Amino acid sequence: MINKLNGTADFSRALEGIGSTSNVGAGQDVGGAGAAGGASFGDELARAVASVEAQSKAADVESEKLAAGGGNIHETALALEKSDVSMRMLLKARNKVVEAYQELSRMPV
Repeated sequence: MINKLNGTADFSRALEGIGSTSNVGAGQDVGGAGAAGGASFGDELARAVASVEAQSKAADVESEKLAAGGGNIHETALALEKSDVSMRMLLKARNKVVEAYQELSRMPV
């Protein structure tokens, strides 16, 4: 089961864990949300999107503080970079999901 995602590194580790299903046997629950009642992939994805949105809003707040004459340029740059990295990670995850869907849709039935 995947714990709550607190940042970009946690999201990256969660995505790596999703890709490693080679040790899953027939009849096992791949998503991990079976009888244990864990969070589903959709729930984890929603949390990751919420985390990216929160980082983006934090970067906006820091930028506004700096533009108003207050704030710290280093904290603003750090917040903007965190927001950028987390957005890139989310886009990579989206691209992987779209790629997997396209691959599945090309498979003969």
